[in-house]
Amino acid sequence: MHAQPSPASGEPAQELAAPADWHTIDFISDLHLHDSAPETFLAWQRYMQQTPAQALFILGDLFEVWVGDDSFEGDSFEALCVQTLRKAAQRMDLFFICGNRDFLVGPDFGITCGLRRLGDPTVLDFAGQRWLLSHGDALCLADTEYQGFRALVRSPAWQQDFLGRPLATRRQMARELRERSDARRHSQLQSFDVDPIAAAAWLQAAGANCLIHGHTHRPAEHRLGESLRRVVLSDWDMRAAPARAEVLRIERATGAAVPTVRRLAAA
Repeated sequence: MHAQPSPASGEPAQELAAPADWHTIDFISDLHLHDSAPETFLAWQRYMQQTPAQALFILGDLFEVWVGDDSFEGDSFEALCVQTLRKAAQRMDLFFICGNRDFLVGPDFGITCGLRRLGDPTVLDFAGQRWLLSHGDALCLADTEYQGFRALVRSPAWQQDFLGRPLATRRQMARELRERSDARRHSQLQSFDVDPIAAAAWLQAAGANCLIHGHTHRPAEHRLGESLRRVVLSDWDMRAAPARAEVLRIERATGAAVPTVRRLAAA
């Protein structure tokens, strides 16, 4: 078994072997669901009800913000999202890698929704190939300011302190952090992308030839040398022109030597 050191955690990459009855799997990321964007939520809800996939991998930033697993109680927007996930989990397998917006998703969320939380990165063994899955933010190495912030908020001490505060306080703190992040992004002279050398190193250490990730909102496929590639997922925004709601689908056809990989409009 290959074991890949993860820059994000210092631990080997998690390994997941697809069961034999999986023929179609979907990947989505960066939906940034929140109550002020109902069009995107409804598109996602329809997709969750209609996809024929046997498994769905959500590669981070499903939510615009997540301030703790106590936020989905009552009639909150988060509770509506949890209900959608729970219904979908009755007919397909759900997997989740946290992103930079929803890194505080905890074990209660997974139990309630019926999904499995995965480490970042995770190696998926499917259709005779090894696919490396990540949110992608840990590979944006040139953005040193963000990497410092990421290390801070992923630390157990910071999270324990934050989650110990009242829910209303956490929501306000999250709004302020998001506003600062947005202001910083708009003021930057350049936007940072995944480091291709680091991405190739991840793949080689994992014994995989394809990295699938989100985070950058730059859907594309990049070659990393002769045998490696990087597939970037789209973000979702139904208010954009044109609207964005894209799924990456990998299908294993009976008798086919290699699986098919397609991008599909979810709405």
